[in-house]
Amino acid sequence: MLKIELKDLEIFYWVAQLGSFRGAAERLHTTQPAISQRIANLEHTLGVKVIERGARTSTLTPRGRMLLEYAERILRLSTEMVQSVADHKTLSGVVRLGVAETIVHTWLSRLIEQVHARYPNIALDISVDVSINLRNALVAGQIDLAFLLGPVSEPSMVNLDLCRYPLAFIAGQAIDLGPEPVTLERLTSKPVITYPKTTRPYMALRQMLTRSDMANPRMYPNSSLSTIIKMTLEGIGVSVIPPAVIARELARGELRILATELTLPDLVFTATMGTTPSLSLAEPVARMAQEIVAMYNEP
Repeated sequence: MLKIELKDLEIFYWVAQLGSFRGAAERLHTTQPAISQRIANLEHTLGVKVIERGARTSTLTPRGRMLLEYAERILRLSTEMVQSVADHKTLSGVVRLGVAETIVHTWLSRLIEQVHARYPNIALDISVDVSINLRNALVAGQIDLAFLLGPVSEPSMVNLDLCRYPLAFIAGQAIDLGPEPVTLERLTSKPVITYPKTTRPYMALRQMLTRSDMANPRMYPNSSLSTIIKMTLEGIGVSVIPPAVIARELARGELRILATELTLPDLVFTATMGTTPSLSLAEPVARMAQEIVAMYNEP
């Protein structure tokens, strides 16, 4: 009876999906020779060629296309079995997690605690960046999961609804813009501090504040939410950020929410990860994030 290793099928699946041994090696954190050896073992066991090697890309043979259908079903069934039957403590490995800074300032610490408690052998390798960079890192396979402004419109990505935060105009005690609601003219008399130029919030805000009968607004984009908050506290300008990230400053009266004539869009976050039929540690972490968000938003 033929004995086919599950790992060989997983490697074959990723070579087929990514079209190269190099891509599969990067995805699986191994070397090209190791990938090549695994495919050679699989072909030897089956007695047929399943992949045609090219200089830069690889293509499936007719038998390879047949094998891919079976490999996807077997890997998916294996994943369902492990998730249904196995003890959480048996899951081990590293999840490369990319996080938008808004999440860092709200509930990320709770997630880290809960992941450690439920999955003690899963380690989180966390990087913080703006959503466009996180999206690119996901597509390139450099991270496994991202909490970002989504969804990511790529066929290879799965988006889970996560949370949304309203944006607001925020001012420190030194800023006086007159009676509320504050008009657009008075708002733009001060610099507006917000997210970087490459982000959706910045582009939407820029369009909202720009009018043909007014001078262009002074906007200070910044990739660090902590710096935006500090600049607002120091009275450098008015910021546009979610009130959820400054709960302590609002409670102490250091910052205040301005009532204005403008309606700002919400920040909508998703937990986004690559599609794969094989066991992914990213999925249980993403599902736990949804649980944390539900608890965090409870009254």
